[in-house]
Amino acid sequence: MSLQMLPPGQETPDVQVSWEDQQRINGFSKLNSRLSELEDQYRQKQDENEYLEDIATEIELVDEDEVVQYKIGNTFYWLKQSEVVERLEKQTDIAAAELNDLEIKVRSIKDEMDELKTVLYKKFGNAINLER
Repeated sequence: MSLQMLPPGQETPDVQVSWEDQQRINGFSKLNSRLSELEDQYRQKQDENEYLEDIATEIELVDEDEVVQYKIGNTFYWLKQSEVVERLEKQTDIAAAELNDLEIKVRSIKDEMDELKTVLYKKFGNAINLER
């Protein structure tokens, strides 16, 4: 986000930046930073979710009577395949719920940013750049 410089010969009308305008600009900047953080978290959670689904698929191919190593914290435990499948399903459900929560937060922030863009572009026109 920055004030855009126009080529020589083109003038922008003098637009006064009020305290409210500055608050909107600052709010947009904070939302933009938060959006970047949430998008990073979303990508990480998406990777985790895919990993859990892949592991669950692999574990389901193992005989139900076999024991499988399962990591809890920093320790590996030998658990029955059926128990590991249950635990992985729970972890996958939790990861999917977290992914959904992040999607909602991202959508909400984007909506707020769109509202601020509308107000700021209406007042400042081409004199302000609010694109990422």
